[in-house]
Amino acid sequence: MQLTGAQRKYLRGLAHHLNPGALVGQKGVTPALLEEIETALDGAELIKIKFVDHKDKETKTSLLDDIVRKTRACPAGMVGHVAVLFRQHKDPEKRRIKLP
Repeated sequence: MQLTGAQRKYLRGLAHHLNPGALVGQKGVTPALLEEIETALDGAELIKIKFVDHKDKETKTSLLDDIVRKTRACPAGMVGHVAVLFRQHKDPEKRRIKLP
């Protein structure tokens, strides 16, 4: 699923008040981290991920690409050390977020 620019902006606005649902530390993308992200996405559809020990933009981008590929989520954006991920719930009745 590809998001349009307007949809990404809408999702970033919704995520503004959220606290990070997962923290990416010095170990990078681990199975425990992926499980935590999967659980958070299944419950909320929209989460923030904070990069704690990675300050380099290229490193953060490659870690985010790895997370997106493994969780099949859509990145809504990254500001500083925080990224926003979105994945619609598989069950249409349980979807909380309606994209414009």
